[in-house]
Amino acid sequence: MNILVTGPGTFHADVQPEVGKLYSLEPAYSGTGAQNRAFHGLVTEYWKSGAWSYQGSGYREGMTFDEFRDTIKKILGAGFESYVYVTDDGKIKKAKQFDDIPEHIRKAPDRRDRIMGRLKSWSDYTKAERKRTINNVLSEMDQVGVDTPKYREILAGMSKLWEERNAG
Repeated sequence: MNILVTGPGTFHADVQPEVGKLYSLEPAYSGTGAQNRAFHGLVTEYWKSGAWSYQGSGYREGMTFDEFRDTIKKILGAGFESYVYVTDDGKIKKAKQFDDIPEHIRKAPDRRDRIMGRLKSWSDYTKAERKRTINNVLSEMDQVGVDTPKYREILAGMSKLWEERNAG
């Protein structure tokens, strides 16, 4: 259901809300609570499964959960929102895009350790970025064979929510 608030206490809805039913109102374009719960539940279950630690996966064996979650956001999510780097004369500079970092620092192997990306916070992801990231996590979990009871429970809950939102 989409609701447009037109003034104090007034709104237009594409579907008439049921009288006596409680609704949780969330902005249409920012991420939702359901997306938040799904992402964190999926990442937790993926980490617990250990299926992510295959060779060449981009994940490092022995990662802590926080390191794993950050790697998921880097590889399967929105990635870095900005960069910080150190110039040859020791000054700390910021760059919005990786290509904004001077080429002689970006491409020199002995200078790459002067660059640090700043991951986009999950709370700053748009609804579309959250959806894309969750789909990427689901796809990878299926590809590596995660099939735990908790994963099936999360999928069932997501499926039920999808059916409820698209009913009618």
